[in-house]
Amino acid sequence: MPDATAPQHGIRASQLVDDLADSFGDAPTVTVGTLLKNLEGRGLGLLLIILALPICIPNIPGISTLFGLLLIGPSIQMLLGHKALWMPGFIKNWAFKGETLRGAFRACGVVLRKVEFLTRPRLIFLTRGVWLFYAGAQTLLMALILLLPMPGANVIPGIAVVLTGLGLLQRDGVCLLLSVPVAVGATAWVYFGARYVIDFALWVWDWGQDVINLAFSSAL
Repeated sequence: MPDATAPQHGIRASQLVDDLADSFGDAPTVTVGTLLKNLEGRGLGLLLIILALPICIPNIPGISTLFGLLLIGPSIQMLLGHKALWMPGFIKNWAFKGETLRGAFRACGVVLRKVEFLTRPRLIFLTRGVWLFYAGAQTLLMALILLLPMPGANVIPGIAVVLTGLGLLQRDGVCLLLSVPVAVGATAWVYFGARYVIDFALWVWDWGQDVINLAFSSAL
């Protein structure tokens, strides 16, 4: 079984994404199982990139929530130290429109070509061992945040996961380090955002009760 954490050295992430898009041909639909099969040997980092980067790109409808759900599997895999790409059987049967998926990957390739020249093998020890466990825990947290129906709760955690994927794929510990403050920012955004939403909802509730009580008092 190929090692899903092993990067393909010397090959840019954008080229891998373009090759992956080409591998689907003109198929009208592409299942998750087909996607995983075509990903074999290409690295867990690439899987994180292709699941998270479309979430960061505007105007790609219908895939953000699903890709967020799919990120839970790889993050747990990293936590458990599993090397092979794995998904439950029922998830492998989920299907995307081929045209939408190819378009998403093409857009990912364009974005990656603009930033990947900054990545290179460095601080390699941060891309394995206990650090991979931390990266898995962080990715799982970002995946859970992606499921929350909050404005702005998609892009920031998506960027954190893309940085994690680039770090694993290119053996770049700096990318992994950069993902940490981004993940902290995503968590803070959700925490304070949820807090303000709850406080506002409680204020509206109290205000509504005051209005009702005033209306009843005036009617008596």
